Amino acid sequence: MKTAIITISTSVAAGASEDTSGGLLAELAEAAGAEVVARDVVSDDRKAIEAVLRRHAGAGASLIFTTGGTGLTKDDVTPEATRAVIDRDAPGFAEAMRAESLRHTPMGILTRGVSGIAGRTLIVNFPGNPKAIRELFGVIAPTLEHVVATLQHEGGPTPGH
Repeated sequence: MKTAIITISTSVAAGASEDTSGGLLAELAEAAGAEVVARDVVSDDRKAIEAVLRRHAGAGASLIFTTGGTGLTKDDVTPEATRAVIDRDAPGFAEAMRAESLRHTPMGILTRGVSGIAGRTLIVNFPGNPKAIRELFGVIAPTLEHVVATLQHEGGPTPGH
């Protein structure tokens, strides 16, 4: 499961903050069986986010996990960039993560993260908070191998069905 981790943060991209979220997301992905083949940091710039998502999907990443840029501020444009790149929605991932987040804090309702498919790549937006990433990753982890097998399948019945 070739996986790219993208941290979306203007302050991290400028070297003013440490990327704790991206490191944690990579660690959790590897623990779930993913091979983290790339880690990038990009500013809160919609075109830059779209470009890095397209680059990793085009390079054959099975999974792309983003962290950051999913809140309500004007600079939080990760969901819009993701929607511009995906071909099909796969809303269950984001919906399940939002539901789990609400179990931990009422502020979970503020996240606007989305999830969808670009070619054969699943893209999932995570919040930028390491605590939230730790709470939410386990919700999608059990599905990842099946997701990748399904997306890589060339036709006929879906694997496992």
